[in-house]
Amino acid sequence: MTHPTPAASAAQGAAGAAALSGAARQAPTLRRRLPASTGPFVALVLLCVVLSIMSPSFLSWTNIFNIGQQVAILAVIAIGGTAVIVLGGIDLSVGAVLGLSGAVLGFLFVNTGLDIWAACLVALAVAAAAGAINGIMIEYGRLPAFIATLAMMSVARGLALVVLGGKPLSGYPDSFRNLSVHYVGGWVPMSLIIAVALFVIAWAYFRWRPSGRALFAMGANYEVARLSGLPVRRLTIGVYTVAGLLAGVGGILMTARLGSAQPTAGTGYELDVIAAVVIGGASLAGGYGSIAGTAVGVMIIGVLRNGLNLLNVSSFWQQVIIGVVIATAVLVENLRQRRAARA
Repeated sequence: MTHPTPAASAAQGAAGAAALSGAARQAPTLRRRLPASTGPFVALVLLCVVLSIMSPSFLSWTNIFNIGQQVAILAVIAIGGTAVIVLGGIDLSVGAVLGLSGAVLGFLFVNTGLDIWAACLVALAVAAAAGAINGIMIEYGRLPAFIATLAMMSVARGLALVVLGGKPLSGYPDSFRNLSVHYVGGWVPMSLIIAVALFVIAWAYFRWRPSGRALFAMGANYEVARLSGLPVRRLTIGVYTVAGLLAGVGGILMTARLGSAQPTAGTGYELDVIAAVVIGGASLAGGYGSIAGTAVGVMIIGVLRNGLNLLNVSSFWQQVIIGVVIATAVLVENLRQRRAARA
């Protein structure tokens, strides 16, 4: 039997050490190459596995599409919330703007007899105007985004109550209600199709449009972006306008789903939007986030609430559990960013 020489042994040891070193270097590289939404997606899969074990009806097609219908409105609004948070801002008014758009729609159709689709256009214009005012107050009024959107939240909610007189308005045609309650092919909710289409458009915008990439630069460092020649004011106002417009779309879908315009519709949606975006891996400091991550965050919230309902968990405990999930997601994201910075 031939024994390796000391020189050969040393060479083999050096080669093994080099291979281990290379593998060690490749592991962080591989982690950096993975999308930011990978972690939330794994969490979503594990959550679905656990809930399917605890509730056999969870994975039924009926329940899956029911979840899709439940999260469609939140998903639409969360698209605008993603852009706002990537920009480094915050929008607390989207829930109230949703309610205001539904109130305007209901008032114009039921009380004035305006065509339902014309009423929808006016409602969208009102919602977009509310968002534009947010952006103008932030950029030209120099108000912090928190204060500006908090003020708009109060104004929009008050106007919704004034327009409807504090009472719901019902009596909408089936063609309008089909925006939410119609199931294409008997399975897929129309509202889910609308949400998915808007997500694809938003993904393409962030991926390929220069202004979409500019939002990340502004969120990372606003002043550097301004000095680099980016139209920061126009982009900021545009982002808040689109966020308001999408809240208006949510108001229309909610009115169609409920069959009535409710003055308190959308209450608490602003927090769900922030939660979905943050759970999806976005940073509240700005400059970081993704549409894919937001989609996963929306699904986590929807799946969690649906599963807890199937398990007959009290709505009070549901709020506690979702709060814990949000805090955990933020802690994990902070840990990930610190590791990435060290790497």
